[in-house]
Amino acid sequence: MRPELIRAIDLLGQNTPESVEEAIGLLQKTVYSFSMKVCGHPEDAEDTMQEVLFRSLKHLVKIQNPQALAVWLYTVTRNRCWRMRRKPAHAPANMLSLDELMPSDEDLGSLLQDAGKGPEGNYLHAEQHDLLQQAILRIPANLRIVLVLHDMEDLTTEEVALILGLQQGTVRIRLHRARLGVRKEMNQLLRGISKPGENQVLKSKNPRRSKAKPVKRPSECRDLFANLSEYLDGRVEPLTCDQMRGHIEACPSCVAFIRDLKTAIDRCRSLQISCDSAIAPRLRAILTREYLRVGVS
Repeated sequence: MRPELIRAIDLLGQNTPESVEEAIGLLQKTVYSFSMKVCGHPEDAEDTMQEVLFRSLKHLVKIQNPQALAVWLYTVTRNRCWRMRRKPAHAPANMLSLDELMPSDEDLGSLLQDAGKGPEGNYLHAEQHDLLQQAILRIPANLRIVLVLHDMEDLTTEEVALILGLQQGTVRIRLHRARLGVRKEMNQLLRGISKPGENQVLKSKNPRRSKAKPVKRPSECRDLFANLSEYLDGRVEPLTCDQMRGHIEACPSCVAFIRDLKTAIDRCRSLQISCDSAIAPRLRAILTREYLRVGVS
């Protein structure tokens, strides 16, 4: 869970004008950032921030723990985002199959080549904030929302399931496909970027998707790819974990792929989107006065 939400509950409990204003500021950042990750439009994110927080005021005065705050806030924000007129470009509407997300031979070859260059070769990749946001917006909405809530807003599988009305097993399946999808999209976008030392600009604002057909990997590799998120998140039984580790240690392609997937997950977890709109301070002052008024009545 975002530390901002834990801090906001503490500040709201103090119930002073100063503490409430600081709490509202933290909630503004949370709602705006979440909306941008899901929908990608600053104007819509600002509208969502304003509407959601005004609607939430009478509930905020009653909420006393961070988990309840998170479930309420993300549920209301998710519903508002789904009503947006503008949808992210390029995102497919349907669930992606595992075969569609499997790396091609060309992809694995590039990963093995990059692995031999050392960590310096990833410097440029780590700087591509905008590309990561584009990659997230290119995966289907039903996968994107799970990725954002779990890996970017730091909610548990149980909390994500509660917010989305899904079974926890369904959340885990969608999370894994979302991670694979972001990794794939990020790599495709990075192919339009110059190498370090060259002019670091996009060759095209909308790089073409790879036309390579899904490749049938050996059954051992396919089974591994199908369960990677469970493995990386420590949810695999010890015997199965040992078997997977044994295969990984003997398969350079799997080692390179896992390293690349972990990098994509870490990028998602570290992505920060700030609300720097001129309306934020004015809106915060109005929300603070209204919260204090609602709390008294």
